[in-house]
Amino acid sequence: MTELFPILLAFIGLALIVVVLILVMSKTKGGRSASAKRSLDRELRLREADKLLAQNPSNPMGLSILGDVYFEEESWDRALRAYEALSEILLKRAVAKINTFDVHFRYGYSAMKLSMSDHAYKGFSLARPLNKDNFEVNHNLGILEFERKNYEKAIRLLQQARMLNPENPSVLRYMGHALFRMKKPKEAMNFIRKAIDLAPDDKESLYTLAECYYEAKQTDQALRIFSHLRPDPVMGPSACLISGAIHNEVRRADLAVQDYEMGLKHQNIRLDILTELRYHLATTYIKTNEIGKALPLLRLLQADNPSYKDVNVLLSKYQELNTNKNLQIFLMASSADFVALCRKIVMTYFAKSKVKVTNISVHKNEWADILAEVDSPKWSDVIMFRFIRTQGSIGELTVRDFHSHLKEVKAGKGICITVGTFSDEAKRYTEARLIDLIEKDKLSVILNSVDAKAAALTTSVKGRRR
Repeated sequence: MTELFPILLAFIGLALIVVVLILVMSKTKGGRSASAKRSLDRELRLREADKLLAQNPSNPMGLSILGDVYFEEESWDRALRAYEALSEILLKRAVAKINTFDVHFRYGYSAMKLSMSDHAYKGFSLARPLNKDNFEVNHNLGILEFERKNYEKAIRLLQQARMLNPENPSVLRYMGHALFRMKKPKEAMNFIRKAIDLAPDDKESLYTLAECYYEAKQTDQALRIFSHLRPDPVMGPSACLISGAIHNEVRRADLAVQDYEMGLKHQNIRLDILTELRYHLATTYIKTNEIGKALPLLRLLQADNPSYKDVNVLLSKYQELNTNKNLQIFLMASSADFVALCRKIVMTYFAKSKVKVTNISVHKNEWADILAEVDSPKWSDVIMFRFIRTQGSIGELTVRDFHSHLKEVKAGKGICITVGTFSDEAKRYTEARLIDLIEKDKLSVILNSVDAKAAALTTSVKGRRR
C-alpha cells in the first residue's frame, strides 16, 4: 500500500492538469464564440441597414440601425452622421419602433464627444422636452449653457440634475463655477468645496475656490490656496499673479516680487498672463527702488505691445532716473534720504557763502521746507527753501501757501523747487514777489553737481579748521 501512494498522487495531479486544460480551452472557445457571435450580429445589422438605405438613403430604420451600431462601438463621428439625419426626420414625423428621445439624446451625446458644442446643444435641447427628468440631458445641457455664459440657465438645469444625483462631482463643480461667474462667491464656495472633496485633483476648481475667498474678502484663505497652486504648471502663473496682487495690497512688496518671479519661471504661459506678470513685477521693482531690474521688463512690454497701459510713460521716466541717483532719491526715497539730499542742496546753493540750517519741516512726504541763514561776502539774509516731490504741474495755491509761510518765519526770500513744472498762474503770482521758481530742468543741473559741490565744501571746511 505504501508503494502505491506515490503513484496515486501522480495520477491525481495528472487528472487535475487535464481538468484545468479542458476548462481553459472551453472558456477560450466560449469567448471566441461570443466575440464571433457579436461580430456576426454586427455584420447582419449593417447588412440590413445597407439594404434599407440602398432603397432609400433617408430610411429611418436603416439610419437607426446604423446609428445604434456605431454608438455602441463609440465610433462617434459615424454615429453622429446617422443620428443627425434621423433627428431631422423625426422633427417632421414620428416613426413607429424608433424612440425619438433616444435619437435626439444620442445625437447630442455623440456631438459632445466630438467637441461639437452647437450640435450637442441642439440634440440635448430636442431631447429634454421629451424627458425633463433625465440626469444626463440636464447635466450636459447645463454644462453647454455654462460654456455659452448663460449662467442662470446653466444653474436651473444643473439644479434639476442635482435633484436626480445630489453627489455628482461635475454637477457640483459647474454649479459652483456658474455662481462665481454671477458674482455670488459665498454661495459658489459651498458647491466648489463639495466638488473638491469628491474630486481632489481638480486644480481649476481649487483656483476658483481661492477666487471666491478673495472676492469674499477672506484673503488669508485665498492666499493659502494661491500659494499652494503656484508650482502647478497650468494654474501656477495665474496663482502667482493674484498672490502677488494680494501681497502688494498688504504692502509686502518683497513677497509680491517672489510671487511674480516664480510665475515667470513657468513654461508656456498664456500671453495675457505673461504680460500682466511682467508689468506687475516691473512696477513692484519700482516700488522697492530696483529700477535697474524694472527697465528690462518694461522694454519687453514695450516691444510686445507699445500701447500697453502706461509702459511708455514709465519707461521714459525711469530710464532717466536710472542714470541719475539723486533724481531717484528726490522722487522715490524715504523722507529721511529726501531731506538729507535737500539739505545738501541748501548748503551748496549759494557759492562762497556760510549757510546755517535753522529749521526743517516735512509735509506728508510731499514736500520739505528748509529755513536757512545765509551769509555771503556781499549780503546776509534768511532764505526759505521748499522742495516739492510732485512731478506734475504746481499751481498758484501751492505757491501762495509758500508765500504765506515766508511771512510767518520772516524770511527775506523764498526758493521753490520742483521736479515738475509751475503753472502760468503760479509764475505770474511770483513776478512781483521775492520767490524764485526752479523747475525740473534747472533741478536736474543742481542734482548732477550737488555731490561734487558738497565734497568740495567739506574739503574747504576741513582745510580752514586746520
